[in-house]
Amino acid sequence: MTKNVLYGGKKVKKVEIGTLVLESGKKIPHAELAYERRGPLDAPVLLICHALTGSQYAVGTDQEPGWWGGLIGRGRPVDTEKYQVITFNVIGGCYGSTGPQSMNPETSKPYRMDFPAITIRDMVHAERKALDKLGIGKIKAVIGGSLGGMQALEWGLLYPDDMEQIFVLASTPYYSDYGIAFNEIGIAAIENDPAWKNGHYRSSAEVKGLEIARMAGMVTYRSAALFKNRFGRAVKETKNGVSVFETASYLRYQGKKLSARFDANSYLYLLRAMNTHDIGVGRGGWKKAAARYKAEVFAYSFEHDLLFPPEEIETFARTVKHGEYFFIPTEYGHDGFLVEFEKWGHLITRALEKKDKILVGRS
Repeated sequence: MTKNVLYGGKKVKKVEIGTLVLESGKKIPHAELAYERRGPLDAPVLLICHALTGSQYAVGTDQEPGWWGGLIGRGRPVDTEKYQVITFNVIGGCYGSTGPQSMNPETSKPYRMDFPAITIRDMVHAERKALDKLGIGKIKAVIGGSLGGMQALEWGLLYPDDMEQIFVLASTPYYSDYGIAFNEIGIAAIENDPAWKNGHYRSSAEVKGLEIARMAGMVTYRSAALFKNRFGRAVKETKNGVSVFETASYLRYQGKKLSARFDANSYLYLLRAMNTHDIGVGRGGWKKAAARYKAEVFAYSFEHDLLFPPEEIETFARTVKHGEYFFIPTEYGHDGFLVEFEKWGHLITRALEKKDKILVGRS
């Protein structure tokens, strides 16, 4: 069953997926996923998976472009006149899908930190159930970057016959210790903030630890070269004889911006889900798992990506039977998958159009 509801002051499309059984064995009853659906209903289906603080609004509107609005849309590299594009807000998210903010049917109170721990595989199983509810069987491709790339990788192993192509941007077959280390800084910043109150804060804007977590994340998302070229040690102002650098002002701005739109508890759950990412778990290691992909795998790395090093992505792509690898020069580092579409969007277009055979979704 699908429905339109008001959430966060705007109309949100949701699909009810029933009880979701998690990897841990725990269950989420009456689970829902919020989604965006664009393009002809009889066109080949592309499933888009969002990153850590992303949402279902990959395309968005002219007034409010989505986070991939420069990549997806009419006449864009991923053309919504040719393809039906669907994006779900992940389970555990805060843009309408069931997560820590949602009402626990057993207590009639928000879950908060009573929400069960989730994994990347749980996200994918939830998305599969949602597609089934929407009447969509096989899809042409799964496309995602960062956390979305982790989902794309798991899609190809959990449901190997369900797609023709997989596009993995800025993501590796397992999350590195380096990435886990930075995630822990974010987790500690939130949990050690007295305003967090064990998840019982009134508003995420009160949780300064979320701002700090975002600031730490931004250091890994962008390259040193970008910071240098953008700010050049410029001083924004001087307070009481202390210089406030443009770099510092920028990080604080990004922290406040995120805390105004994202739920602190969801941030914790999604960071921990990222930490679980390893396609080799239960499959004999990542190399054996990589050999099991049936779909074509297109892997894209971005120069200066600290979290998902290009050499690791290339090694993975060379291990996959039907794999292709692309290196994108950029100063943006990890965030390269969110910008400069003129550099790499055509590579997505070319890969999508390379086959005569297409898989058409049911509607």
